[in-house]
Amino acid sequence: MCPLAGKSINAQGRMVAHCLLVETDRDGLVLIDTGIGLDDVAAPGARLGRPFVALVGLQPHPARTAGQIEALGFRREDVRNIIVTHLDLDHAGGLPDFPHAVVHLHSEEHHAAVLARAWVDAGRYRSCHWAHGPKFRPYHALAGEQWFGFDRARQLDGLPPEIVAVPLSGHTRGHAAIAVQQGDRWLFHAGDAYFHEGVVREDREKPRPGAMLFERAVAWNYPRVLDNHRRLRELARRAEVTVFSAHDPSEYDRLVR
Repeated sequence: MCPLAGKSINAQGRMVAHCLLVETDRDGLVLIDTGIGLDDVAAPGARLGRPFVALVGLQPHPARTAGQIEALGFRREDVRNIIVTHLDLDHAGGLPDFPHAVVHLHSEEHHAAVLARAWVDAGRYRSCHWAHGPKFRPYHALAGEQWFGFDRARQLDGLPPEIVAVPLSGHTRGHAAIAVQQGDRWLFHAGDAYFHEGVVREDREKPRPGAMLFERAVAWNYPRVLDNHRRLRELARRAEVTVFSAHDPSEYDRLVR
């Protein structure tokens, strides 16, 4: 995504849709967020809305969808479970590409996007992304235990204990972060809990004004967003946890390397 005012958002002037593919021992592949889907690439204006496509400077390409897993030697059917940080169109657009997968998400996110369908959320949720009738498996916000200072973190039904969902409402009502343990370290996919790495790392460039204005404009509850920033800064100081967001290209490029 290359917004017209991209340089006000970050130094690269672009945004990514950072998805994470997890290979488990017994439960096949787990996909964390799907990004833009193949159907979205074929008809971006109709499926995503022309205002969104223009605003973010979307550059759709089939090779950049979650279908990349086939280039790794897997089949789409190998993705048995999908965990979405939230159901915004740029995070859940690929759900139809994996029609048989179980979709895990926060119960409040499921209610806001799929059941309530309030007009105020019309720009962020697109019902075409779940028109195929996915097997939603919502988890409740009040259940769970503490995880590195975050309350109500929990394992997800049918998934290994090394994958933990951490409620982080603010960007949306049911936004969540997903933590994945690998050995003695953790990857922490913070979704849209922040948009610029300078929010959580003092040794990076300070957040640019465009990133902060955009974050405020799209937030469901901005005071909660700011509180999440504070908690994520504390988490990012831990050597055993790698925190990253969904859209910062510098974080993405660094982790790819």
